[in-house]
Amino acid sequence: MTRSSGYALLSAMVALIVALSAAIYVGVATDDGSTDQRNTVAQGAAPQHNPAAPASTGTWVGAWSTSPAGAEPGTETEGMAGRSVRNVVHSAIGGTSARITLSNLYGQSPLTITHASIAVAAGSDTAAASAQTMRRLTFGGNTTVVVPAGGQVMSDAVRITIAYGSDVLVTTYSPTRSGPVTYHPHARQVSYVAVGDLAEDVTGTAYTEQTSYWRYLTALDVLSNESDGTVVVLGDSLTDGITSTQGANHRWTDGLSDRLRTAIEAGRDLPRYSVVNQGISGNQVLANGLGRPADNQSGLGRFGRDVLGRTNVKVVVIDLGVNDILRNPNLADPDKILDGLRTMVRQAHARGIKVVGATLMPFQGHRGYTGAREDVRQRINAAIRDGKVYDAVVDFDEALRDPYNPRRLRSDYDSGDRLHPSDKGYARMAEAFDLEDLKGSAPAEL
Repeated sequence: MTRSSGYALLSAMVALIVALSAAIYVGVATDDGSTDQRNTVAQGAAPQHNPAAPASTGTWVGAWSTSPAGAEPGTETEGMAGRSVRNVVHSAIGGTSARITLSNLYGQSPLTITHASIAVAAGSDTAAASAQTMRRLTFGGNTTVVVPAGGQVMSDAVRITIAYGSDVLVTTYSPTRSGPVTYHPHARQVSYVAVGDLAEDVTGTAYTEQTSYWRYLTALDVLSNESDGTVVVLGDSLTDGITSTQGANHRWTDGLSDRLRTAIEAGRDLPRYSVVNQGISGNQVLANGLGRPADNQSGLGRFGRDVLGRTNVKVVVIDLGVNDILRNPNLADPDKILDGLRTMVRQAHARGIKVVGATLMPFQGHRGYTGAREDVRQRINAAIRDGKVYDAVVDFDEALRDPYNPRRLRSDYDSGDRLHPSDKGYARMAEAFDLEDLKGSAPAEL
């Protein structure tokens, strides 16, 4: 080998080592430590107005989430073409950077988003943004993203300061028809729509259409120094908070989040977790709704996506089973319901996630009540209380039932339909939760 060829070989080796080192550095710097593997398909122009990857330290946790529940009626052809959709969500934890997840689960064609933004709301019940917080979102470095039919995408992280309990505005604009809109119908929160591309509008003036739906958006994660993990609550309308006051954040999960934060600030030795809500009204453990993909997918069917797929999950709380009893045209089999619950527990344990489960609350006086259905509820609750299902138990039945007639809700905890709680009832559910149950991890065996 000549001296010149030796120098060339040495130079090539040095260049290769530098390239490999850079690749390793980038890979480590962008790893958030979660096991979430959302698929992103992106294309489009170069990013703008996007303070890129977070410079601060912290832990990625869920600040808010919701479950895609179905295809929005009336959007079968047009989707939300030519309109800006401004979702308003309530952050369960503070952070210094954020990222979002968009879902096209119920779409029948690709969803093209050409402009997306995130900002802190200027106040309550408004589409206006705090101007200095407005950020353009990118996906794989691009401002345009194509979400495949049946798929979802996660945005890049963007630096933005979000305080605990603040309302956050996430806006998307799509110029083209996309078919059915993936939505969550019972948001209990007013969101907004405007005509045209107004994703970065801060005034909110043009957002004249109000909606009680969340569209496309299914998660907001933050890089937080306030939290070390996420508590995911999987449930039905009782978790969805269907009868709670709109815009007041009076779901029982909101109350649990507030209690946990207050207790930690008071010096209690408790895990620093955020709480996110994966309730779908009408949801069952076993049965799906109609359609392909199924509207209102069963708890078993959506557990991987809505629980295991959330960011940095440490504990899952399951409050499901009432609809399996009420909506079954025949008498429900309690053993099958319990087997379904145990299947979810095993899936959580396989990921090292602790499971807290709720007893089923009473519903005498509701149109679906029968003595036989009450017996099924009692059998399920007996198994739960005996420690044969979950790692720990929150006894919502005991907390909210009428002491003089335990088959029905206490009157001041009842919204009036004999099934769903009032705001006071939701607050009582949050109070009944033993915060000590959030400690620890999944046992080796139940």
